[in-house]
Amino acid sequence: MIINSFRESAEIKLAFIELYAERILEVGQIMARALADGNKVLLFGNGGSAADAQHIAAEIVGRFRKERRALPALALTTDTSILTAVSNDYGFETIFERQMEALCMPGDVSIGITTSGSSPNVLRGLMKAHDLGATTVAFTGKGGGKVVEVAHYSFVVPSYDTARIQECHITLGHVLCEIVDRLL
Repeated sequence: MIINSFRESAEIKLAFIELYAERILEVGQIMARALADGNKVLLFGNGGSAADAQHIAAEIVGRFRKERRALPALALTTDTSILTAVSNDYGFETIFERQMEALCMPGDVSIGITTSGSSPNVLRGLMKAHDLGATTVAFTGKGGGKVVEVAHYSFVVPSYDTARIQECHITLGHVLCEIVDRLL
């Protein structure tokens, strides 16, 4: 079981990179350009995807591999007062949409992470970011879901296994951070 889990994860990542190598570079360049221009990266998702959003935001604000100035990134999953107030007053499906309305500006990069591709709050967050002039990026799996219809750039992990999808998402996040580091 242990060997099979590692092997399956590696095989999915190799299949993923065959599909998306050029798009990963393009999105990394867009992120670097946005950050160089004074814009920010906004990340969000639910559960494990929320943790991935926080992890990637921390790599951008702190540093990834090399010392550099802090860069503006924000995980929209960390403020419990906002999350509980907005979900109580407007509904859980609006928690990212409402934050986008408050924080997202033209030129920002918005990354919505959803293993199913159909989380209503992630979908609505991406739609609002798109409407506000941000570049929208979806990290998904399980065939893509509805977010691929909204996002400018979608990365669909070729798997239906949530754990394997999340493992690929965090690798993708790390590679995007490395591209940003190298370009800035």
